[in-house]
Amino acid sequence: MATETETNTSPAPPATGGVSSPPPQPITRHATRKTVATRIALIVAAIAVAVVLTPWIRRMLRTVSTDDAYVNGHVTFVAPRVPGQVTRVLVDDNNRVRKGDLLVELDKTPYRVQVDIAEAALGTAKANLAAAIAQTRGVEGQMRSLRFALERSIESVNDQVELLKSRAATLSAQQATLTLAQNDYKRALQTGDSGGLSQQEIDRRKQAVAVAEAQVAGALQDVHQVRVSLGLPAVPASGDSLTSVPADLDQTFSSVREAQAKLIEVAAQLGIVTPFEQTPRAMVDNFKKRAPGGNVDVIYNELLMLAPAVKQAEAKVLEAQRQLDQARLNLSYCDVIAEIDGAVTRRNVNSGNNVVAGQSLMAVRSLTEIWVDANFKETQLADLRIGQEVQLDVDMYGDRHTFKGRISGFTMGTGSTLALLPAENATGNFVKVVQRLPVRIELIDYDPEAFPLFVGLSVTPTVLIDRPPTGPDAGKVLQPSIQPALPEKPGSGGGKAE
Repeated sequence: MATETETNTSPAPPATGGVSSPPPQPITRHATRKTVATRIALIVAAIAVAVVLTPWIRRMLRTVSTDDAYVNGHVTFVAPRVPGQVTRVLVDDNNRVRKGDLLVELDKTPYRVQVDIAEAALGTAKANLAAAIAQTRGVEGQMRSLRFALERSIESVNDQVELLKSRAATLSAQQATLTLAQNDYKRALQTGDSGGLSQQEIDRRKQAVAVAEAQVAGALQDVHQVRVSLGLPAVPASGDSLTSVPADLDQTFSSVREAQAKLIEVAAQLGIVTPFEQTPRAMVDNFKKRAPGGNVDVIYNELLMLAPAVKQAEAKVLEAQRQLDQARLNLSYCDVIAEIDGAVTRRNVNSGNNVVAGQSLMAVRSLTEIWVDANFKETQLADLRIGQEVQLDVDMYGDRHTFKGRISGFTMGTGSTLALLPAENATGNFVKVVQRLPVRIELIDYDPEAFPLFVGLSVTPTVLIDRPPTGPDAGKVLQPSIQPALPEKPGSGGGKAE
């Protein structure tokens, strides 16, 4: 059916200049509807674009993202601590293991022999210690005897001094007897001239004088003998008494010094060092001061354990014990165990192989100690801080699961500076290229049993910069320095040094 058209019947404008203008084109109802539809379509398209682009624009303003990111994690290389021949390999690549699981077993026979040798050496060392203690007990008894001998020497000197005094007193008594006999003889001579005494009485009194003189001479010789035995001159210096002796004679006498020297020699075997110029009395006093109250038995018991021979034997026992511990430790090292939870990779050992200490046998990659290394452009780093929330999309799982994380730190250098051959801009051929800085992102509420992540998987992290940072060191760029733990001081109350 044809559509009727309306004709514009308005009068034409008058012609000017004798030239007629073209007649106006008629405006149809169809053209008007088309224009309206076009306008409506444009408006709808603009609204649709606005609806679609608004979340994207908001996301661009509130987040920072990159496609240059991957999963990373710790890897522990398994190596034996001792050399040996492999007897069993209990795991293979991709096997999951727990910390403490046995991975490889080495031949234990040589190390059991070493343990037996070390045990025998320890028994010998303990026997030598017992012998040293017994020998030291003998030295202790000898020292006790020599200490008594020293005291007896001092007492002997004092006895000699007292004997000297006794002999001097005897000499004085004999001299008094001689004087009395001489006086009696003189009186007898006077009385004999007058006939009052017989010649026999006079001879008797003369004989008494001779006897008294002999007794005085003998007593004097006894005194001289005692003085000489004390190391003194037989006749003292002019004006000195026969009983005069040095006050420290009991400390300087030869027999006392000899006994002291023997005691010093034996005491040195117990670790007591005494200078020879020290007097015996001071030596004995210092010895008794080693224990409260001067208990000699306590002193000797302490000296027994501190004697050089005993200490040397104890050191040998300790050395043998440590060698036995090392042998047992080497025996335990024949069992190569897993140090972390994870999965086995790179196995390169088989039964019968001879391995050396430190040789890499396999690797264990952790399934829990993993993180994401995201390489953000340097133009994206202005708003990034530690503790910001991150949404992690892993290509392996697509839209099925989104992981959560937080920024935990920034690497102190861009990828170009950490490369094996970093760029050298000093040559003059510098071209500015936007650098990338590795940013570590730690996972939150990660469950390796439900959605495990493997090292090297591609990740698209999205940092939510409009949300406040949380967790340790939130809002910082640099992590704090780690202060080493200092030993606690007595009385500090268990506090840590700042």
